[in-house]
Amino acid sequence: MYDHRRTRLALWLTLFVALTTGVLVAAWPSAADERGRSLGAAAGAVPAPTTTQTTQTVPTLPMLPIPEALPDDPYEPTPQVVLGTIEIPKIDLVDELQQGMSLTAINRGPSWWPGTARPGELGNAVVAGHRTTYDRPFYRLHELAPGDEVIFTTAAGRFVYAVRDVIVVPEHWIDIAAQSHAHTATLFACHPIGSAAERIVAKLRLLTADGRPVDADAALPAIDAEAQRTDHTLFVRGRAEVVSGADPLTASRAP
Repeated sequence: MYDHRRTRLALWLTLFVALTTGVLVAAWPSAADERGRSLGAAAGAVPAPTTTQTTQTVPTLPMLPIPEALPDDPYEPTPQVVLGTIEIPKIDLVDELQQGMSLTAINRGPSWWPGTARPGELGNAVVAGHRTTYDRPFYRLHELAPGDEVIFTTAAGRFVYAVRDVIVVPEHWIDIAAQSHAHTATLFACHPIGSAAERIVAKLRLLTADGRPVDADAALPAIDAEAQRTDHTLFVRGRAEVVSGADPLTASRAP
């Protein structure tokens, strides 16, 4: 009898401590908790809400070509590299397409600016030529009009471009070689004839095999893109800075 009373007293003391401190409340669930748990298990526990995270893939634009820096010496030795041919039916031109931006290269004929897009590729393929010296391949460049064809034939294929327009810019605006995410080409030469004060620039767009534009009009850079800029420097390959100044056609005599 004594032991039974002592046991009951111990249980009441334990319950009193639990009620006043809350220590045993979390450790020992009540009968009501047990009944609730049993009912929940029988009815099927409701899962915790879940969230689904979605990610959106942003298309990455392809890398653009980076033009090579213009030569410090316009007459530096330049090995002859012929990339193919250039044809402009409107002005009766058929000539080899040279490579290089030194006068050594340009004196041989129309010459492609290394590092710019190659004909047919994404970007701006840039070609310089003389107007009044040597074979003066671009003498009649001013006669070109929108829609006239310029045809490049290289080891990669035959690429037909259409003239968008012909403009005149100051001779130091070398950003005519700037690249964009469109298939374009640029022909340039000294202007006016007999002077190197300015540059005449023919801007072209690539056509498909059936004569349709490769790029939508909205994807093309503006005809007067250079005039819209205040900075006419150009980011070039091999250096982390930009270069400015006259293009390689500036020499002792006008091309």
